[in-house]
Amino acid sequence: MSAESVKRRVQWPVPPQDGYTVDDLFTLPDLPRHTELIDGSLVLVSPQRRFHFLAIDLLVNGLLSSVPPEFSVERDMTVVLDRRNGPEPDISVVRAEAVTGLRQTHFEAADVLLAVEVVSPDSEARDRNYKPQRYAAAGIPHFWLVEMAGRDDHLAVQVYERGEATGTYALTGIYHDHVKIGVPYDIDIDLTAVTRRP
Repeated sequence: MSAESVKRRVQWPVPPQDGYTVDDLFTLPDLPRHTELIDGSLVLVSPQRRFHFLAIDLLVNGLLSSVPPEFSVERDMTVVLDRRNGPEPDISVVRAEAVTGLRQTHFEAADVLLAVEVVSPDSEARDRNYKPQRYAAAGIPHFWLVEMAGRDDHLAVQVYERGEATGTYALTGIYHDHVKIGVPYDIDIDLTAVTRRP
């Protein structure tokens, strides 16, 4: 093996015996973009399909179009749920007072009103099972699961609300063409715009 090939080899950090913490997530050098912490394990994100980016853009723009001043719509920011969980929702709606500046790297779960996950092939189990359970346990009141559906690959948004008595999410609606709801604020988004783009 040449010295040049040894130089290019990536050295992955060895996990601590009890797993990583959110402190590690923010201080380990050279982690790839969008690395998440789930149950003390680092999760690296694969390259995304075009649908993923278009869905996020559409939803961010739709959420921004009616967001009241007391809230802020954020994209790809880590949410600290506890010391062993720091997922990165595709979109979050947070309390405006939690936004501290351009160098901010994360939000606390208590400041998040809505977490949105757009499902990708490599993240189906995390987005459908692990993350919603952890978001609900951390007290985030609203969750959206967004998927590509049908033969025409249209956008489908499953809207969930957290029950105070159970501490879990309950499905309140599935939207294929249009999301028009009143929580966490008045939201009105035409979902068909994704499939109309070339």
